[in-house]
Amino acid sequence: MSSFDERQKSFEKKFAHDEELQFKVSARRNKYIGEWASKILGYNLEQEKEYIQSVIKADFAEAGDEDVFRKVKEDLKNNNISDEDLRNKMDELNEKAKSDFS
Repeated sequence: MSSFDERQKSFEKKFAHDEELQFKVSARRNKYIGEWASKILGYNLEQEKEYIQSVIKADFAEAGDEDVFRKVKEDLKNNNISDEDLRNKMDELNEKAKSDFS
């Protein structure tokens, strides 16, 4: 095997690993967002579990974070949470999720 082929396989493995890690971080962040929002909404434990799953599933609607943002924003529309506050919370929980995997 040439060194070029070895480098290519190495890059492919790193890419696959990075993508898997990003998926895990996003899913964990969505879980944290679901927990945070469900507390604001006053959900009981069973409702919280269902809500967390709905936030995680919302992330599959499109690439990026806007699908999750729109879902949670809509769900919290009666709770005076600004777009900036929600985006800041998402960033904060994303950092927390990243630290879970480092």
